[in-house]
Amino acid sequence: MLEIIALIFLTKNIGNLAQRKGLKPGTWKLYTVLAWFGAEILGALLGIVAFGSDNIVVAVLLGLGCAIGSYFVLKANLDKRPDALDDEINSIGVSDLYPEKNQN
Repeated sequence: MLEIIALIFLTKNIGNLAQRKGLKPGTWKLYTVLAWFGAEILGALLGIVAFGSDNIVVAVLLGLGCAIGSYFVLKANLDKRPDALDDEINSIGVSDLYPEKNQN
């Protein structure tokens, strides 16, 4: 249950970051969920192979660690991308840069 709550929180965080970068937040939220479950399954399988099927707790913890790691990999990928620029800078004209002269 706590894992689902954490995944919802992290997905919202990735969506906000993607929106700030000018990317589609829904796509990155989907990437987050898919990467989370994929890495969790892969980590659990690696834990079972490495420690045997007797240590299920270790396999689950390794799977959870891989899932959290996948979030940080996606976040690092988004952090490297440039922020979306506001269009306000393009709307400034040359006449806007100089103050108006008082004509009395």
